[in-house]
Amino acid sequence: MQTAILTPQAAALERIKALVLDGLGSPESRRAYSWALDDFLRWCATEAPGGFTKATVNAYRSRLEVQGLSAATINIRLSAIRKLALEAADNGLMPPELAAGIARVKGAKQQGTRTGKWLTLDEAERLISAPNPATIKGKRDRALLAVLVGCGLRRKEAAGLAVEHIQMRDARWVIVDLIGKGSRVRSVPMPAWTKAAIDAWIGPTGITTGLIFRAVNKGGRITGESMTAQSIFEAVRIYGAKIGVPELAPHDLRRTFAKLAHKGRAALEQIQLSLGHASITTTEKYLGVRQDLTDAPCDHLGLRVEVSP
Repeated sequence: MQTAILTPQAAALERIKALVLDGLGSPESRRAYSWALDDFLRWCATEAPGGFTKATVNAYRSRLEVQGLSAATINIRLSAIRKLALEAADNGLMPPELAAGIARVKGAKQQGTRTGKWLTLDEAERLISAPNPATIKGKRDRALLAVLVGCGLRRKEAAGLAVEHIQMRDARWVIVDLIGKGSRVRSVPMPAWTKAAIDAWIGPTGITTGLIFRAVNKGGRITGESMTAQSIFEAVRIYGAKIGVPELAPHDLRRTFAKLAHKGRAALEQIQLSLGHASITTTEKYLGVRQDLTDAPCDHLGLRVEVSP
């Protein structure tokens, strides 16, 4: 019978955990994996006298299922544990065959299909109009919501959006060479009302280069050179509550973009290009030969948004 790390020293475990986290590119993934590994190692210390084995990981998975956690949450934790085992084997702290056994632990099955949340046409219009355009913060937040709904950006993409990204192409405004998930580069057509909302925000503030969305204090002064993804999440939640849609998240606005564009009869492949989904072919990503900037998905949203100059 294979034996593993029965009582590994804390320093060795922390070193292996650090290697796992260093291999992740996303801060959100690092936080999730760090929490998952800490929870697993605490559980092992008290509930798994047999050490870090495949049987131990299966027992831990059963414990998570009893707790009623979602399949997605359980699978994230198991993914972190598999990576921990592989790193331990690579560093001589676990037999490779034992790590391979842990890697084969089955994940939890997702029952049914998650629907997700999106706004109706009326709700989307009311959301974008919710911020007070008479204040600096209101101008920023209206521009932010206009970008999230009008262009379908992820919150990290919105946080990294710069003035230089917005350029004229084929007689329309386009977010050019946006780097999204998986370091994929894409260009995203922008509706005229989104550009007007951005101009209404950056005009009075004097922002001409660099990041568009920046922190604003209670006095209406810009206090930093950026706006975090978390602060974008909180802003969306606040305005969602104002229009009677609690727990609204930035990704729900991305779904709203896709839903409204599809209802407006935008071509599915054009929606995929705007969203930057991985299913876009390599040729399309490199050349953009199939992306229609003159009849873009954002032109089919059907929203009516007034922005004061």
